Parts: sequence; C-alpha cells; structure tokens
Amino acid sequence: MTTAKHSTQVNAVDIAIVGGAMAGATLALGLAKLSVSLKRTLRIALIEAHVADHNHPGFDARSIAIAHGSIFELSRLGIWSKLKHLGTPIENIHVSDRGHFGMTELNAKPLGLDALGQVVELARVGKVLFDELAKSQVNVFCPAKVTSLQPQQNGHLLSLDDGSQLHCQLLVAADGAHSVVRQHLGQTTEQVDFEQTAIVANVITDAPHQHWAYERFTQTGPLALLPMQSVPSVASAQSRFSLVWAVSPAQADELKQADKTVFLDALQHAFGHRVGRFVDVGQRVSYPLTLSYMPRPIYHRCIFVGNAAQTLHPIAGQGFNLGLRDVVGLLEVIETALTQTQGEVDLGNIQLIHQYLASRQRDRDSTLRNIEFLVRGFSNQHWPLVAGRNLGLRLLSWLPPLKRPVAQTAMGWR
Repeated sequence: MTTAKHSTQVNAVDIAIVGGAMAGATLALGLAKLSVSLKRTLRIALIEAHVADHNHPGFDARSIAIAHGSIFELSRLGIWSKLKHLGTPIENIHVSDRGHFGMTELNAKPLGLDALGQVVELARVGKVLFDELAKSQVNVFCPAKVTSLQPQQNGHLLSLDDGSQLHCQLLVAADGAHSVVRQHLGQTTEQVDFEQTAIVANVITDAPHQHWAYERFTQTGPLALLPMQSVPSVASAQSRFSLVWAVSPAQADELKQADKTVFLDALQHAFGHRVGRFVDVGQRVSYPLTLSYMPRPIYHRCIFVGNAAQTLHPIAGQGFNLGLRDVVGLLEVIETALTQTQGEVDLGNIQLIHQYLASRQRDRDSTLRNIEFLVRGFSNQHWPLVAGRNLGLRLLSWLPPLKRPVAQTAMGWR
C-alpha cells in the first residue's frame, strides 16, 4: 500500500475506486485477489478521504448486520476469515408489531444454519480491511480527496488534493450517499422521504441477549436491536445491543437531548421487556431516513456501487448487503471479461458497463421495492393495513414452511 504523494505525473491505472469504506475496500481486495488468481496484472487505485478510525464516516461507532449470504460472498473473497473474530452471531430474529397481535420468529437451526447473520462494529472492521489493503497490490491514496474529474474518451482523469493525478479506464464510485463522483459528473438521484429520523446508539440491558436480534414495529417506525460482543465494562449478566430507532424528526431531537434516564424509559416503553431492562446508553446520533437511488447507476466508464448507487431505510438491514451484491456483481463481470480475452482488456468499455447494469437490475429493483413496501406498510396505522400485516406475521408463525423464503430474503440470498 502506498499513500498519496505530491506529483505532477499522471498515474495510469485500470480501475480507480473512489471511497474506501465497506464497499470500496471490499471491491479493492476482491480485485487484488482476482488479479492473483487469474495471473492477470490489474492496476488498482483506491482513493479514500479519511483514515480508517472512529472518525471515518463509513467506519464510525455503528454496527451492521452482515447477512448469511453476504458472509458466503465475503468468504469466497477471502475476507470473512479476517473479520470472523469480530462477529456476533444472530441465531434468532424476533419480529413484532407493538400494541397488536402480530409476531413471528426466524430461527437458524430449522434452516440447518449456525446463524442467520453476524453483527460487526464498523470501526473495528475498517482497521482490519485497511490492514489487508496494506498487504495487497492496491495503490491506496489516503487521506486524499478528488478535487476534479474529467471524463475522457478512453477513461477519466482524476486530480487529487495533494497534486496527484490518476487516469483510469474504469471509475468506480463507492463514496457513499453524498458521492463526490456523482456530483462531479452531474448525476442525480431519486428521493423518497419517509419523514422519519433514526436514533442510533449502543444500549445495555440487564439480561443476556443469547444471540437474538429484534425488529419491533411501532407507531413512529421500526425499532431494531442487534446483539453485540461484550466488553470489559459490561457485567457478565448484561448485554450490549446496537439500537436503531425510527421516530419523527421532532421526537428525535427530544430523544437526543433527553436525560439518560428519560431516554431509557422512553425506549423501554416503546420496546417492552423482552430483552430485560435497559440500564445504559452510549452516545446518541441521528440521521434522516430516506430512500435515495440512481435509476441507472452507471455513466460513461463509471459504475456506482453501494450507498453511492442507493441508500436504503434500515428497516430490514439490507444496506450493506445490497451494496456487497453490487461489488460481487461487478467482480463477476470483470472476471468474465478477463477470462474471455487473452490480451489487454479495456475494463471501461460500454459492453462491460451495460453487462454490469443488466446483472444487477432485477435484484436491485426488487430490494428497493420491498424496502419501500415494508416502510409504508408497517408505519401506517390504517386499520385494514394493521390487520393485514399482523395476520401475515401470525401466518408465518402458524405455517413454518412460509418462513423459508422470508428467511432467504433476510439472509441476502439471490
């Protein structure tokens, strides 16, 4: 790994990835592995604006659930073995509708699995990924920002804030919801405002989590709890959970500023006592909940992946999992192009770009549609919808075979 240095020389690369958080770092490592396995030289550059620590917006104090299907893909890429020790298994998921009769469970054992997914803390993942990048052939420019971007017939010319310049055949934008690449190229997104704000925090309960995750639908929106690894400051009989709580924007302001006791009482009232008593909460942050997506996440010699292509409501925990499927889809298209041609391959050609778009369209469209349906359906208190969704949850409990397709979707299997 090399860091950005002041230079007037143009560095020629095959693929430049802008954004080194989960999607970008995973793609860079996947490309490096592909280069070795195919014995094909790939010149890969990764440009990342922030050092991978707690202050990195993509590797902050949040936790995410990595679905079983995503773990399978990360294992194929040789990455999960480096992250496995950071994971907390989700063996069961409890889903309920507050104040109504609807509830169901998804369980790993009936599916022949040890876990439905794993919960990891992003800050710890970021360090591991960048340690692996340091051992790879990837040329990492960090910290470095793109200051200008010039599309050219045979690629893109990128200028960085340290004076470095890069020319790439293929540009991959993995730089998040507020993508700088998208702004430079004048591309827009479609927006759906759910009029909800997420409160995110780590909370402690007075009972062991026993590897259960929870999704509880409330009048203000979904409330999710993900089991986390214990830390020395937490008593053995207690548990840590990662909390994502969707509320109205006005309520979010009140909850962020509320005294700790007031906040915990409000959380207890909203969630109930299924995990015991909430006894502590860490730093509380909030962000507005929207569905933001590019109808066509491609441009001239440029592909958008992860949150740069779409940002999801956290209701089903599919944000990173969908982004990883973007990464895997791109790797598959590039691998096909390299194996079908012995000589030099232009990795930014229009055929490859459109093959990627076609490969991702069905999965992406169905996921976006399902997420919006879930948010609308479970945030609406109109009684026919309430009755319908609660009956649906009960049917899952009464008829276990119905759970398999639901579980497969939750686990990110294509």
